Parts: sequence; C-alpha cells; structure tokens
Amino acid sequence: MSNTSSVTGQTTPWKQPLDLLLLFGLLLLGLITPFAATSFGAATISSSDVLQVFSHKFLGLGESMGVTERIIWELRLPRVILAFIAGAGLSVAGSVLQTVTRNPLADPYLFGISSGASFGAVVALTLFSQSLLWLSLPLGAFIGASLSVLMVLSLCGRNLATQVERMLLSGVAISFMFGAMASLLLYFSSPQAAASVLFWSLGSFAKASWSGLILPAIIVSLCTLIILLFKRQIVAMRAGDETAHTLGINVGRLRLSMLLLCSLITAILVANCGGIGFIGLMVPHTVRLLFPGRYPLLLTAAVGGLFMVWVDVLARTLLSYQELPVGIITSVMGSVFFLFILGGRSAKRI
Repeated sequence: MSNTSSVTGQTTPWKQPLDLLLLFGLLLLGLITPFAATSFGAATISSSDVLQVFSHKFLGLGESMGVTERIIWELRLPRVILAFIAGAGLSVAGSVLQTVTRNPLADPYLFGISSGASFGAVVALTLFSQSLLWLSLPLGAFIGASLSVLMVLSLCGRNLATQVERMLLSGVAISFMFGAMASLLLYFSSPQAAASVLFWSLGSFAKASWSGLILPAIIVSLCTLIILLFKRQIVAMRAGDETAHTLGINVGRLRLSMLLLCSLITAILVANCGGIGFIGLMVPHTVRLLFPGRYPLLLTAAVGGLFMVWVDVLARTLLSYQELPVGIITSVMGSVFFLFILGGRSAKRI
C-alpha cells in the first residue's frame, strides 16, 4: 500500500486470495464458536443439544430441555458473550494505543491502565457496601484507569512520539505501584473479601449473567463506534505527529481522547471480568501480520472476541473439575509473545 493511502486511511480492496481465505475461515469460526464453546464445561452437553436449545429460544421450535436448557441459556451463553465482548474491547483498546502512541508494545495491561482500573475496583470492593457495587465498581475502575493514563502522560512529557521506551517503562512502573497498593488494601481486608478479590483480579467470566452484559456491551460498542468515526485521523498518526499536524489534526487532543476511551473500555471490562492481560498486545499484532498494510479495527475486534472465547473454553476444560482463571492463561501466552516481539525489535536495531 502506498504512503498516501497509509496517511489518509484508505485501504485497498480485499482481493488477495489469501485475504479472502482468511476472512472465510474467520467467518466459519465465528459461526461454529457459539455452538461449540457453549457445549464445553463440567456438565457434558452435545452440540446438538445446544442447537436444540437455540432453536427453542430464538425460533420457538421444539420443547424445553429443562436443566440442560438452564445450563446453556443462563450460565454458558452469557459467559461466551461476555468473553467475546472482553476480547473485542481489549483488542480495540490495544490497537488504538499502539497507533496513537506509535508504540508497538503498548497494551492496556503493560500501559498500566488495567492495574489502575483493578486498583479502583479493589477500592470499591473493599470500602463500599455491596448494595452500591453496581455504581462504585465501574466508577472506581474508570477513575483508577484514567489516573494511570494521566500519570504516564505526565512522566513522558509532551513529545510522546520520541519517548516510546520511556512510556512503556512508565506504564510498567505505575502498574507495579497500583498492584502494590491493591495488595495493601487486600492485606487489611477480611479473609473472605481477600479470597474473592484475588480470584476476580486474576480474570474470570464465571459470574456472567444476562443483566451483567448490558453495560459492557453498551460501553464497548459506543467507544468502538467513536473510534471508528476518527479512524482516518488515527491512521494518519502512524506517519508521525508532524505529518498529522499538516493534515489539520489536533494531535494532542486526539491522543488524549483516544487514551481516555481506551481507559473507559478497560475499566468497564476490569470491573466485570477482572484483570486480563496481553490480549491488547497479541491480537492487533496478529491481525497486522495476517493483513499487512491495513487498519481493520472491526476485524481486530472479531479476532479478539473469538480468541477470548476459546481461551475461556481452555480455562474451563484444562483441569478436571476445576477452573483456571483466564488471566493466568493470557499472561503465560502474552509474556512469550511479548518476548518474541521484543526480540524482533532488537534484531532490527542490530
């Protein structure tokens, strides 16, 4: 793709055979995933049972399947949808962060946003009553995430384009700081609260419900829509701040707005799912590797959502009669991926 199309945000049509094959494979996976992912779990349920429940609920065909239908409809399907929303939102946030900061290693987790949101959520969980958690939990997570962004920006100064490494180190330092503060709060809280917060902080979709899907779905969808409205300006920032300025873009305002939107996405997901790291790092890089020279944000969201659903399936089935926190699996995968990218950047410098 030419430099002109890179700056203006235009992309060439999807005409390459490999592109079409990958898109077809992704579409096929998207059609299979709801049926296959919903059938995995402690109780053995076949895909045909899932299909029968979906037919009964969506089309009014057949009869109710009793306990099996309750397991699929009330427990597993909301979990699959929440996992998809979380993966899509974190992938979009990671892609935007990497573009507006021109930092290929940027990620809500490494940038300190997830830790700030987790700290704010832990404050709400330990200091406020259970009756106010519906408001205090997402609000505390957003305040913590926004605070971490402001701290990173203040540590890096104005010229963010030339301070990629400093920005990443600032995010890691702030992440450790918020992690230590959250641990201190847990140390002085009750054992029951500490145990519940610890499992939640490692990331889990176990408490997914239909009512709990409303706020994450609305926030992630609205933030993604706003980001898409500024897609051309965001892509123009790839060419550098000076080039974006010549195109009439207020770089400082756009960068801060996108960072706050990413903070809001991360905050609402942390409040509902806990800390899930490295999705925003792995998925955007994978999509850019498969589709070089493009900025397919919706495709990134779809890949991230499907990836997160299958990671959750792995968390449910890897151990017999026990569920692993999702954050542990993503952290193991993400740390290896991070070292791979870091090694590639070092090799290019040599």
